[in-house]
Amino acid sequence: MASSPQQGQGQAQGGGGGGVCPAEQFWSLLDKADRRFARVRDLPLFGRQEPAEYGKAFRIYTQLWRMQQEHRHRLLDAGLRRWQVGEIAARIAHLYYSQYQRASDTALLSEAFVFYHAVLDRAYFLDDHLGASTKHLRFLARFLLVALILSRRAQTVPRLAGQIRSLLDESKKTLQEADYREWKHVVQEITRFLKADSPFMNKRPLRYSYAFDPPPETLPTIPPTVKKRGLLLSDAILCSYYHNEVKFTDLTLDTFRMLQCLEWEPCGSFAQNNGYSAHDESGQNHPNLLKDLRDAALPPNPLKTVLYRPSVPHFLKVLATKCEELPLNTMMLIYLSAAGEVGSSGLGPDTSERVVNSFSQFDISNTRAVTSKEDKEPCLWLGCREGEGSNCIYPCDMIPFTRRPLFLVIDSNISYAFKAVNSWG
Repeated sequence: MASSPQQGQGQAQGGGGGGVCPAEQFWSLLDKADRRFARVRDLPLFGRQEPAEYGKAFRIYTQLWRMQQEHRHRLLDAGLRRWQVGEIAARIAHLYYSQYQRASDTALLSEAFVFYHAVLDRAYFLDDHLGASTKHLRFLARFLLVALILSRRAQTVPRLAGQIRSLLDESKKTLQEADYREWKHVVQEITRFLKADSPFMNKRPLRYSYAFDPPPETLPTIPPTVKKRGLLLSDAILCSYYHNEVKFTDLTLDTFRMLQCLEWEPCGSFAQNNGYSAHDESGQNHPNLLKDLRDAALPPNPLKTVLYRPSVPHFLKVLATKCEELPLNTMMLIYLSAAGEVGSSGLGPDTSERVVNSFSQFDISNTRAVTSKEDKEPCLWLGCREGEGSNCIYPCDMIPFTRRPLFLVIDSNISYAFKAVNSWG
């Protein structure tokens, strides 16, 4: 499993030793932690091997957290403010969330929720200081994203959305005009997203749930005599590119729902034996939350990479990297949601021969620009339409990756054009 503060406590025992003044050591560590956090934040969110920066960042933030607990009075006398304590906890939560984005382990997401909830309950960011409003708004927005993914729609999400709106109204005079407009746009995104998702509030969760679904061992499977080899879904790419999409931050409504469909509900056998609700909003009365929410009987969630409005080269780079790292006897799901260009293919569903011919006739020495309508093939637009083919994904672009087992889900008006690629994968 990914590194965590609990794993780093052994290295953090000597919080104020060596005769060094605790305050001096704390400020030095805080400066170092800022640099570590910046490095983690800039890491790509795909790749099966966890970068060493995560463990280093967790260890230093664990040491900071222990020091402020053990030397709170001396640090307060030295100038420590409550918002700085809250920022340490919020960054630990963000590290958990960042690891969830790489590992897709909902237990990490639950840990992030617990840390964020503790910061909110203790009102750390209500401390008055320069830039307080911006830090507070950023914290609330990040917490709201975690609460949304965990389906805490009953209490936590409305509470956070209301606090963001109220805080923005109160901070109108103190925020710079550009910052105010940016946060106003964020509030509009939140309102639009919640309005679109509200019809699903009282529905069964999109994740597999013990409360609503049959046990995994009773689900239908392919008989051994039929299947050639057993394939497990281990990876997924969720990509969306539409203009004026319903979204919050970089999570669009369609990728948000697909993300949840590819996860197990984090309740497992603990929920069966103890009657625990996976949608409990508090998160504060479960000291063994990380341990209890895991169920060894359930397979791990597939590793998901969410791409919001990627360029075509970036999408192909991520796809190639994940295909290269795909384990044996596993498969990858690719979800592409984008507007399509019909081209000259018409609306016929059978495009297998045309896709194969397009790929086999490709000539790298041919530099003739494709401009006539009869030369155009159906494609998905990942960018503005002024860029011609450079902003398009064509069915033949996917064929080199069918050397690995793929399952394509094309959410577009030209999904029929990719039917041949799915049969190849």
